[in-house]
Amino acid sequence: MPQRTAHPLAPRPATAPVRPATHDDIPELVRLRALLFENLGGAYFNPPAGGTGWQDALAAVLEEQLAAGALHVLVVDGDQGLAACAVGSVEQRLPGPHLRNGRVGLVIGVVTDPAHRRRGHSRSLMRGLLDWFRERQVARVDLYASPEGEPLYRDLGFVGHPDPALYWRP
Repeated sequence: MPQRTAHPLAPRPATAPVRPATHDDIPELVRLRALLFENLGGAYFNPPAGGTGWQDALAAVLEEQLAAGALHVLVVDGDQGLAACAVGSVEQRLPGPHLRNGRVGLVIGVVTDPAHRRRGHSRSLMRGLLDWFRERQVARVDLYASPEGEPLYRDLGFVGHPDPALYWRP
């Protein structure tokens, strides 16, 4: 008898609860962020001479920004450590006709440990971040999507950005 597969639109099992990150989560947040850069690869995200000093700097910034409430970090607990996390912030820019109040949300990163993927964690985390952005009345939310993450973000209503993304390093 042939094996039946689930219909692609069939409901998935409920994901683990989403909660705000705490100071105690910082080592795991650093570990997950390192996984993010390993997965993105390339010289831009993972330069050969990059070293690991950035991880100490990240831990210090997370400590400071979490304490100040400048970042919103949501997590899903795994069996040992965190299964996934999402980080968002709000930036105040100058208002304009395309940006009525000048508040722009930024999804800084969403990452799931490979052992916990395909369980709906990223979707649950993103819904939590989007609710947080709505509460802060942002005019727009920006993110940079990996090819693997783009379908999820489009499903949540994200569209291509009209401005070209450029960067400069001093």
